[in-house]
Amino acid sequence: MLSAVKRDDFDYAIENTQVIVAPEGRIETFGSTSFTFYLVSELMDRVDQVRVRNGKIHAERPQILTPDHFRQLLLEGFGEKARQYAEQVQEHLRNNAVLRYGFQFRKTDVTEETVRDSMDAVISRTRRRVESSNEPLSAIIQGVDDAWEVCLLKFTIDLIERSSGGNIGDFRRRGLL
Repeated sequence: MLSAVKRDDFDYAIENTQVIVAPEGRIETFGSTSFTFYLVSELMDRVDQVRVRNGKIHAERPQILTPDHFRQLLLEGFGEKARQYAEQVQEHLRNNAVLRYGFQFRKTDVTEETVRDSMDAVISRTRRRVESSNEPLSAIIQGVDDAWEVCLLKFTIDLIERSSGGNIGDFRRRGLL
């Protein structure tokens, strides 16, 4: 699906993704984390029809990539110039490490329903549902219907950015960085 999205549709989806309710937690440093999402989008060709997709995003525990390991990743299948560049990257990152996050998005976990109501009303009901069921690792995302997977991808990237500082701190406290 992502490969079939046109550049304009992709950009439109990125610009029109809004996290209404963010998860209270972050990606766990030393274990896997599952986030529940509710992606709410208006159907473009129907008045007052809103689609709600519900599913899970599973984040594997972040891994530390040392500069040497990072260089090896860069070199798979590349020639001499790539090796030289990778050595420059390794030299630049000598005292740094990169965190690698792994996500699994299982479409089998996704359900969807179309509701005949306004976007605001559907978002309000979804918010009450999340708050009343005490789901601290849930997110409500307002997005674009045709490119909803792009909206979900943007959410996961933002989640990585939000989690990375705490994850790095956890690794440092344990003497791993």
